[in-house]
Amino acid sequence: MPMIGMKPLGLLALFAIALAVGFAAPARAAGPAGDGAAGTPPPGHTVLALGDSLTAGYGLGPDAGFTHQLAAWLDARGLDARVVNAGVSGDTTSGGRSRLAWVLDGLDRAPDLAIVALGGNDMLRAIEPKLTRANLAAIIATLKERDIPVLLAGMRAPPNRGPDYAQAFDAIYPDLAEQHGVRLYPFFMDGVATDTDLLQPDGLHPNAKGVARMVDGIGPLVAAMLRGDGAVDDDTTAGRH
Repeated sequence: MPMIGMKPLGLLALFAIALAVGFAAPARAAGPAGDGAAGTPPPGHTVLALGDSLTAGYGLGPDAGFTHQLAAWLDARGLDARVVNAGVSGDTTSGGRSRLAWVLDGLDRAPDLAIVALGGNDMLRAIEPKLTRANLAAIIATLKERDIPVLLAGMRAPPNRGPDYAQAFDAIYPDLAEQHGVRLYPFFMDGVATDTDLLQPDGLHPNAKGVARMVDGIGPLVAAMLRGDGAVDDDTTAGRH
C-alpha cells in the first residue's frame, strides 16, 4: 500500500464511519435489462451485488447508485446485464452471510457473477478479523457450491484502527482470493475514499460521480468475468493483486 498523507488519513477514517450510516435498503434489480416478465428469467447476464451502503446506493437517486451505474456501464460495452442490488446499509459480513441463501433463492435464476463487497462495517465496529474472515469464507463457499463465480471487492482499515488490526484486516481479502481461487478487486473505494469532490455533502458516502469512478474501476474486471475470456477492458489495474 502506498504511503498516505495526513489529509487522506482523516478521510479514510470518515470513510469507515460512512459504511455504517444510513437506512436498510431492500434488494432490488437495477439496470437497462430490467426484471423481465414475472416467472421468466430475463435475457442476458445477471450480476448479484452483495454488500452494504456502498452497493445499496445510500443517499443517491435510483439511477445514480452502484448497481444501476454498473448495469449501464456494461450495457454501453455490449454486455446485456441486470445488476441485482443486494446491498443493505450498515450490514456486516455476519448479516450478509445470514441472508445470502435467502437472496439467492429469491432470484429467478442463478447469477452469472456475484460481487461480494462486505467487511467495512466489521472494521468500523472493530469486529475480530478472524470472524470477518470466517464469514467471507463461508459466503464464498456458498456461492461456489452453487457454481456462481465470485468477485471479491476488498476493503481497507484506516490507520486509526492501529497497525496490528489493519494488518490483520487488510490481509483478509487477498488471502481469501488466493485460497478460494476467486478474483479480487483490491479496494472497492479506490480513488474515491480520499477525494472530497467524489463524496456526498456529508463528506462520507460517494456521490454520483464517485460511484461512476468506482464503476470505472471495477467494471472492466466484471466485464472480463462475464465474457469468460480473462481479458480486462480498458487501461486499468482491476484485479491485480
